[in-house]
Amino acid sequence: MRSAVFFFSIPMDNRRKRKALALYHLALRRQKLLLLLLLHQEKGRNSASPLFQTRATEGAFHILVNRHLAEDDRKFQEYFRLTKEEFDYVLSLIEEDLRTKPSNRVRNPITPREKLAVTLRFLGAGESFRTLRFYYRISHSYISIIIPQVLDAIVKHVVPIHLPPPSDINWEEKSKEFWERWNFPNLIAAIDGKHVRIVCPDDSGSLFFNYKHFFSIVLLALVDANYKFLIVDIGSYGKEGDAGIFAKSKTGQEIYGDTFCFPPPKPLPNCTEKFPHVICGDEAFRLHHRVMKPFPKEQSKNDQRKTIFNYRLSRARRVTENAFGILCSVFRIFFQPINVLPEKVDKIMLACCALHNLKRDTAVPDGAAVDDVPTEFPKHNMIPLAPIGGFKGVEGYDIRDILMKFFNGIGAVAWQEEYIH
Repeated sequence: MRSAVFFFSIPMDNRRKRKALALYHLALRRQKLLLLLLLHQEKGRNSASPLFQTRATEGAFHILVNRHLAEDDRKFQEYFRLTKEEFDYVLSLIEEDLRTKPSNRVRNPITPREKLAVTLRFLGAGESFRTLRFYYRISHSYISIIIPQVLDAIVKHVVPIHLPPPSDINWEEKSKEFWERWNFPNLIAAIDGKHVRIVCPDDSGSLFFNYKHFFSIVLLALVDANYKFLIVDIGSYGKEGDAGIFAKSKTGQEIYGDTFCFPPPKPLPNCTEKFPHVICGDEAFRLHHRVMKPFPKEQSKNDQRKTIFNYRLSRARRVTENAFGILCSVFRIFFQPINVLPEKVDKIMLACCALHNLKRDTAVPDGAAVDDVPTEFPKHNMIPLAPIGGFKGVEGYDIRDILMKFFNGIGAVAWQEEYIH
C-alpha cells in the first residue's frame, strides 16, 4: 500500500495512470502465480502416490514376508536365498548402518529388515528396480538408493568375516583339505576367472567389450576344496587381454613375485624331498613354479602319464567351476546382464561372494561332504577366460614333471586309469 500511495502521488495524465495501474496488477498476478506454483511443487514433494502410501499394509514385506514366509522356513529360503538364521545374522551385522530415524517429513521410515529383504530379492531373483517397486510399494528411485546402501554395509561388515584377507587364512589346512578330498598334494587353492555380462555403461566405448563380443567385468577367484572363495579380484575391464588380467591383479603379482603367503615347502605324501605349495588353473593361466596348468592336448593324447596328470589336476580344479555354479544358482542376478553402474557391479559381485561363503560355512561347518553341485549355469552371462598358453618360468616345467611322476607312482589312485580310458 505504501508503494502504491507513493506511485500515484506523482502527477500524470489519465493514460499514464491507467498504464501504470495495469503494470502494477500484472506484477501482483505474477507474484500470486509464482507463489501458487511453489506451493504446488512443495505439495508434490511431500505427497506420495497412493500405491506407495499402502506400503505398510499391502506391500510384499507386510503380506508375503511377515504373514507367510516367516512361518515357513523352506519357502523363506527359496524367496531370499538365505535361511532365516542366516538372514537374521546378516541383519545383526549391518542393522545400525541401515537405520533411519523418524522425522517430520518421514514419520515411518523403511526398516533395516525391509531394506535387506529388498536387496536379497534383487540379488536372488535378478528383479529390476521397477519390478521391485510394485512388490514392496517403494519408489524405484528410492530402491536405487537402498540397494547400494545395503551392499556397502555388507561389504563393510560381512566381507571381513567371511572373505578375510590372505594373511588370516590357514593355508596349510587348505592344502590338507585338497589332498583329503581331491587327492592333490601341496595344493592350497584353485584359480579361475569369469567374464560377468553387464549392460554397456554410458560413454564407455569398447572399454568393457570382451573377446566374446559382449560387455563384461572380470571376476577372478581363488577357491578352496569346499567351494569357498578365498580371494576375489573384481573389476578388470572386459577388453583387457585375458593373458594380462591375472598378471596385473594384486594376487597375480604376489604369486608370480613369490611374495604371496604360501606355506613353507613340505614333502609330498610318502616322500622325503620337500616340495613347494602351488595353486592350479586351466589353460588361461601361464605355467609357473607356483601355478600348475594341464599339459597341452597334443602332448597328453599320446602320453598316458600326462593324461593322468591332466585328469588329477582337472579333478582338483573343478572346484572353481562348482563354486561359480553354486554362486549363480543361488544369486540369479548372474543369469542376466547386470544393469547398474560398473562400480555397483563390483559391490554386487563382492557381496554375493561373501554371502556365498556364509552359506558354505553353515552348509559344511565340520568338513562334511560337498555334493551340492549345481546343474544350471549361465553359459551366456558368465564365460571363462580365453586360453593363452605360455609360461612364466622354466621351474614350472620341473614342478609339473615331479607331480606327473607322483600321480603315476606312489600317489596314484585306483580309478584313474579306468577313468581316462
